[in-house]
Amino acid sequence: MSIITENEQNQKQVLKLNELEKRKVVEHNALIQSVAKMQKTALKMFELAVSCIDTENLPENNTVYLSKKELFAFFEVSSNSKHTQFKEAIEIMQKQAYFKINSNKKLGIEYESIVPIPYVKWNDFNDEVTIQFSEHIMPYLINLKSEFTQYKISELQKLNSKYSIILYRWLAMNYNQYEHYSYKGGRRAEQVEAYRNPSITVKELREITDTIKDYSKYNDWDRYILKNSLKEINENSSFNVSYDKVKKGRSIDSIVFHITKKRRADDNSYKLEDKTYKEAKVEKEQSEAILVKQAMESKYTKLLIENFLLSPYEMTDTSLMAGLQKNVYPKYDELKELRGLEGVKKHLSYVSEKQEPYSKVNIAKYLKKSIEQYLPTVKRQEL
Repeated sequence: MSIITENEQNQKQVLKLNELEKRKVVEHNALIQSVAKMQKTALKMFELAVSCIDTENLPENNTVYLSKKELFAFFEVSSNSKHTQFKEAIEIMQKQAYFKINSNKKLGIEYESIVPIPYVKWNDFNDEVTIQFSEHIMPYLINLKSEFTQYKISELQKLNSKYSIILYRWLAMNYNQYEHYSYKGGRRAEQVEAYRNPSITVKELREITDTIKDYSKYNDWDRYILKNSLKEINENSSFNVSYDKVKKGRSIDSIVFHITKKRRADDNSYKLEDKTYKEAKVEKEQSEAILVKQAMESKYTKLLIENFLLSPYEMTDTSLMAGLQKNVYPKYDELKELRGLEGVKKHLSYVSEKQEPYSKVNIAKYLKKSIEQYLPTVKRQEL
């Protein structure tokens, strides 16, 4: 029997069953988009273990502790052979299960294959299960910065297909970003909506579900993988999801999902967040309304229209107009101070002549970049 140090004993936090609903899984987006080369049980066990990690109080030796009662309850196992079943599941997980992770690096794509949980220990005389994560998987669980996804572990409990779990994680990644940018700002309205209606090619979806070689006919893949997974997600999670198929030629090229979130009458966990969100949203809308009004009355808006850099249709985009007033028009004021209004007119005429079609995608960004590149030259000339 191994000797447990006092420090390790203090680290152990075998959580009660009624705390399962409160626990969240937090993972790097690169892990969410990786290929999980493992069976459903191994993937769910990994997710349950991840939910034990406190990112503000990191586990010593990359080790977390589960209760066997909690483990069996999570998997809803009640048979007399449950110990044998999980021994077999753990052995398979350690011998066969791994994540294939593709990371974008400066020099290209970096590929990693990581066995996430190399060490598990339990015994017959107490309720504790020791799980130690690989040092190679830990950066995807703790070094998260802004590129992470979180969801309740209870959301996965009743998903009985590996494909449902994988698709749920990917949908949660996108919906998290929708909620984040709706609250914080920093994206145009159509960009925010794109997170709630994410698109993915069939090829990419086959890759992350590890079904490249399965169901060669699209209709079979659609029926057994996509439809069945969404049925499980809609019935057992907080998401309602539908989808549209996008054709390229005669083939289905990509899928556009449409995600909405359920709100249960007895769910009190969102009340504070909803209040904060609503207050922030009202404040953001009021601030944006002021900026839009100022932009509509600005002489610079008229000059942009005269130079075909802004259309009447684009003026209906409140995020665009607020962005121009906040980030671009103050720069035009600086140019006006140096060269007068004629200087601004000449600059916009030049920008219009040199405008490339791609700049129409984000006209505010293009105008901001143009004036920021031009102003230093004007200031040097004035000196």
